[in-house]
Amino acid sequence: MNAQIDAAHAELLPAVQAAMGVDDGTAVEPGDLVDARITGASVVVTPAAVAAVVPLTAASAATTRAGRRATAAVLRGEDHRLAVIAGPCSIHDPVAALEYAAFLVAMRERHGGDLEILMRTYTEKPRTEVDWKGFAYDPFLDGSSRISVGLVATRMLMAEITALGVPVAAEPLNALTPQYVDGLVTYAGVGARNVTDQTARERVSGFSSVVGFKNSPEGSIDVAVSAVISARAAHEFLGVDRHGVSAQLSTTGNDTGHVILRGDAAGPNYSAAHVADTRRRLAARGLPEVLVVDASHGNSQKDHRRQADVVRDLAGQVAGGETAIRGVMIESNLVAGRQDLDRTQPGGLVYGQSVTDACVDLPTTEALLADLAAAARTRRAG
Repeated sequence: MNAQIDAAHAELLPAVQAAMGVDDGTAVEPGDLVDARITGASVVVTPAAVAAVVPLTAASAATTRAGRRATAAVLRGEDHRLAVIAGPCSIHDPVAALEYAAFLVAMRERHGGDLEILMRTYTEKPRTEVDWKGFAYDPFLDGSSRISVGLVATRMLMAEITALGVPVAAEPLNALTPQYVDGLVTYAGVGARNVTDQTARERVSGFSSVVGFKNSPEGSIDVAVSAVISARAAHEFLGVDRHGVSAQLSTTGNDTGHVILRGDAAGPNYSAAHVADTRRRLAARGLPEVLVVDASHGNSQKDHRRQADVVRDLAGQVAGGETAIRGVMIESNLVAGRQDLDRTQPGGLVYGQSVTDACVDLPTTEALLADLAAAARTRRAG
């Protein structure tokens, strides 16, 4: 395909240059001026090709469509349930991920009247320095970085989870990766490291999914508020189409944008006082007083066991009538805690345990979901 493109360019170039008045005779080879630090370049499968191989099924489409509609209604206050995004910090084992998804099927059946439960299906991981970048980039966990395989496997996994009836949430880090899971993602959360990125704000302004923005690692809520304002506006920017070709994209703006409180290095920001302060900041900018709270990260001070305390506090606020809290995030896996990934021996991992941030286990998750469901019922009854 690339050879055909190069041949077409060579055939058409002289006439184009002549029309533009460009003198080709002055051209020189760029040599060491380009790709000076690139050691390799491999063709990657396109989003359109992946979608053709792993097509969107009727079951998956129904799950995503219903999940987006329900989550957006919760955020707008039209649906008085709580949205809960629960699941592993990151996906590294598709088999374990599907087992976790089956658990959420049961939880959605049990708590569907009070909670709209989505699964964290994060296959891209932001790294502060250098580490494993996620299943989409290194699916074999061994440093081989088979990105095309990871992109196909990511779509296959999300397709299987949504076919079970569980809507999925993702964290889009790269401008290209969202195209590979088109039609499968209900909720996209922009992480703390990317919340100030202009290009991230522009991209999600055109997302079909619901989008949220976390406060910065330093704890700034104002940058998340600014991101919401930006994402709700229309934009014109440089992106790529489903064939991986550069394109000028025009967006309508995404009116589902909202703030996610995730705490910071100095401590949590989920208390009633923090929620009230965030409400004031949103109101001051003319935005709906709506937020989601992440029970992990800074709010749990990186101790997965403290997520239970965060959720119970939030449940108390919700039961007490706090209407701004529309959703909760929980990092949860089959097995509690975390483990280090040794990429020389990826087969030695404990099944169902996180290789990134520590998570709570299934019994704890089950209890926390029951607490949140009870709180939502109480608030609705009030």
